[in-house]
Amino acid sequence: MKKGILLIALVSMIMVAFKPAAVEYKVDTQKSKIEWIGKKVTGEHRGEIKLSSGVLNYNGNALSGGNFIINMNSMTVTDLEGEMNAKLLGHLKADDFFGVDKYSQSKFTITKVTPVSSGKVNITGNLTIKGITQPITFPAAVSIKNGVLVAVAQGVKVDRTKYDIKYGSKSFFDSLGDKAINDDFELNINLVAKK
Repeated sequence: MKKGILLIALVSMIMVAFKPAAVEYKVDTQKSKIEWIGKKVTGEHRGEIKLSSGVLNYNGNALSGGNFIINMNSMTVTDLEGEMNAKLLGHLKADDFFGVDKYSQSKFTITKVTPVSSGKVNITGNLTIKGITQPITFPAAVSIKNGVLVAVAQGVKVDRTKYDIKYGSKSFFDSLGDKAINDDFELNINLVAKK
């Protein structure tokens, strides 16, 4: 009996010792991109936002963790031009929305990666916006080729009201009519990372 327990303990230690160590891939902030989409009763607006930094951890055959910092000052609007563009961008950066003067960075930290199928995972993590952290889970496609790790997540829904962004929300204001803005905004995330 004691030999059996010792054998199991020995095998467990060997398996832990030979488990591949996670390799850290640095996110290429020039090649990586996040697109945002905000919808309202009468249409939608789109734009992009850049990353300040980030890392993705890969443990031999799967994504295992990581985090990235979002530069809120880099926010752009891509569906409007001129004065309308400047007006919307100014409002998004104001305290009504993202309060960029006070909260110049947002952050996402992966807490769990669950395999779904070949190259497909569900990512769970903590998203921090305006100093408020909330858990979020979304599907992603992850691939690695020639030392480049790519992680793509489309249509990631974020409930802005959980981050104290209530402007134009039907959930908090009754008389908005066609001026209401959806509580959820979407992110299309495309991360490119290298060793």
